[in-house]
Amino acid sequence: MKPVRTLAEALREGPLVLDGGLSNQLEAQGCDLSDALWSARLLADAPEQIEAAHAAYVRAGARVVTTASYQATFEGFARRGVGRAETERLLARSVELARAAAEGAGEEVWVAASVGPYGAMLADGSEYRGRYGLSVRELERFHRPRIEALAAAGPDALALETVPDVDEAEALLRAVEGCGVPVWLSYTVEGGRTRAGQELADAFAVAAGNARVVAVGINCCDPAGAGAAVELAAAVTGRPAVVYPNSGERWDTGARGWRGAVAFDPPRAAAWAGGGARLIGGCCRVGPSAIAALAGALASGTPKPPS
Repeated sequence: MKPVRTLAEALREGPLVLDGGLSNQLEAQGCDLSDALWSARLLADAPEQIEAAHAAYVRAGARVVTTASYQATFEGFARRGVGRAETERLLARSVELARAAAEGAGEEVWVAASVGPYGAMLADGSEYRGRYGLSVRELERFHRPRIEALAAAGPDALALETVPDVDEAEALLRAVEGCGVPVWLSYTVEGGRTRAGQELADAFAVAAGNARVVAVGINCCDPAGAGAAVELAAAVTGRPAVVYPNSGERWDTGARGWRGAVAFDPPRAAAWAGGGARLIGGCCRVGPSAIAALAGALASGTPKPPS
């Protein structure tokens, strides 16, 4: 059902379960995502599949669902011959589909509109490197039109996610000024640093004191070390932390496949919550069954040593 509380109000009362990876659930439903637009293509071609994927996570216990707009940009759709007005409609549709999937849940379910990094539009893995050669002002100009279109669709929050470096975080926070929607800021990290190699304390500090930001943290990364990042984000910003790592498998670009063992351990969610996380879920390769197990771990509050 449509929330009666704001997301910030809900976070003050305890952790909320995020959804998992949208792309892996769409693939499990038989969707072909071998396209530069990735899941965003389905906003035009198969919106019912996106709604079904959201609904699978809601049934699993997710109380915050993230829209299929991560890779949806004016530039990306323009390359496919989609005009500005139609792109705005598709961005609004991403929010509508998530909201529709939440109907009938029997509990409050919040919708976060995904705002992916500039590198996601390039569709070449740049979001895991950052440092695109653009200034903060240029990145702000890129992000603002999509943010305005998504905010106009009425989500409960904007998820500024998979951010690889501090420059882009600064640009995103500038771009959301005046949008009227709360945001969370989430970096993709490796080895205790941003993907661009910056200290996490410095990266998190960008959001400190920003009244629009309701949570700060990490996503789309290895689960190992997530607990330390959660504690650091909470300590640096004084805000709730957000954490939604990948399964732990790694994408092999040459072989075009996933390699390695699954390291996502749902019982760790209780420790993440103890460290200050209030938005907790999964990213790539984390499906509804793992989110259901995570929701159960949070409900039981079973202690787990920090990672």
